[in-house]
Amino acid sequence: MKIYLPLDSAAVALGADEIAEAIRAEAAARGVTVELIRNGSRGMVWLEPMAEVDTPEGRLAFGPMNLADVPGLFGDLAAHPKAHGLTAALPWMVAQTRLTFARVGLIDPLSLADYRAHGGYAGLTRTLTMDAPAMVAEVTASGLRGRGGAGFPTGIKWKTVSEAKADRKYIVCNADEGDSATFADRMLMEGDPFTLIEGMTIAGLACGATKGFVYIRSEYPIAIDIMTKAVALARAEGLLGASVMGSGKAFDMEIRTGAGAYVCGEETSLLNSLEGKRGTVRAKPPLPALEGFLGKPTVVNNVISLASIPVIFEKGAEFYKGFGLGRSRGTIPLQIAGNVKHGGLYEIAFGLTLGEIVEKIAGGTASGRPVKAVQVGGPLGAYFPRALFDTPFGYEEFAGKDGLIGHAGLTVFDDGADMLKMARFAMEFCAIESCGKCTPCRIGAVRGVETVDRIARGDAAAIPLLTDLCATMKAGSLCALGGFTPYPVLSALTHFPDDFHAQKEAAE
Repeated sequence: MKIYLPLDSAAVALGADEIAEAIRAEAAARGVTVELIRNGSRGMVWLEPMAEVDTPEGRLAFGPMNLADVPGLFGDLAAHPKAHGLTAALPWMVAQTRLTFARVGLIDPLSLADYRAHGGYAGLTRTLTMDAPAMVAEVTASGLRGRGGAGFPTGIKWKTVSEAKADRKYIVCNADEGDSATFADRMLMEGDPFTLIEGMTIAGLACGATKGFVYIRSEYPIAIDIMTKAVALARAEGLLGASVMGSGKAFDMEIRTGAGAYVCGEETSLLNSLEGKRGTVRAKPPLPALEGFLGKPTVVNNVISLASIPVIFEKGAEFYKGFGLGRSRGTIPLQIAGNVKHGGLYEIAFGLTLGEIVEKIAGGTASGRPVKAVQVGGPLGAYFPRALFDTPFGYEEFAGKDGLIGHAGLTVFDDGADMLKMARFAMEFCAIESCGKCTPCRIGAVRGVETVDRIARGDAAAIPLLTDLCATMKAGSLCALGGFTPYPVLSALTHFPDDFHAQKEAAE
């Protein structure tokens, strides 16, 4: 008997480890031999912990599991109270286009044999027949853009590093996933670590880099553990080291743990931290692609960007480019959270409208009340009202509505949310997390909190001051922290003015 149970952090937080022990104990008591595989999550967080039992017809899903549900896994599965049928046939799974997350939840994360059986290392094998310019051209042709927030074309960054002259170059994976409502990086590292390792190796060979680092936030202990073990396994199998897959080409990597500073999600702050310095923003130029880690040319990509590379080389640039819309090509892992019926990870091609994501995929609010706003792009993303639900999910499309996709995290709020309080949270968050490098962020956020508090006390004259302050921060901040903080504040002011003017009425 084979049972799959996630080791994913969300599942563990909901009791997966206790369920695993109960399964082992129940099997021992019944004299049944059970192979319990701790896999990644399928992304249906509302069903976690979700156990899957392997049957001749396929894997059957059961969840959310509690201790009382365990004995039923050893009886009539069709009669189990938490039975949902074949996992692959569930509506959440059927409608997705899983490319980057194709193996997450399907395989044993630390089994190289399992990884290869599901197409792993096919992409790297192909690259060994290509020269570096051809590899860079393939990534450029795919249309892949940075999935970490800025949406910068990955191929351009790789080309710059590949053509730079230096005795050493580096690949740095930004896994400092600090935005609220974002968990794709973590899920990928916990559920399919070899995809990231393969993607980084390809990047190294394309750009002439022989060393890579994965910078993971300390709040992700399971991801750190899985990635550390996976790197050791890959190195032992000759997939990392002095001669990758016997090619004579060198690339190795190591895992580094951050200290939990939000600003270290910004690439230059991350590089400072990686070098053992205080995590503060560097002025640009020089760009990290020319003078990055230890002053050498460095590719800094996030987890999802690098994990998308293997499928591009396995299936070809045109295949990947065939998904999406406009200049937003390929697929995007939507991370749906907040007040929703169905929260979790859903990978789909760019192009669905925001309304389709919120109403059809997420199922509306868990409270049953109307949706008031959706914040897209983490705690510094804009709040979109229902009036903008026809906006297609794409980089330019969101930018055209004064928003950003960011890391594709979506937080849903019902009509009980106070948008003035949410705007204050954004400003306070920036004030707390600012590295202090630049004045607009360091001082502007503090003044912003004070100004929002004036509005909350009924001082309507402070509203234009808040608008001007946001414009200053947006124009003068050195990094995304201070530069993006105006997005939630201005969108709250623009789309939900009643929440601001109501404060004056209440005061009167």
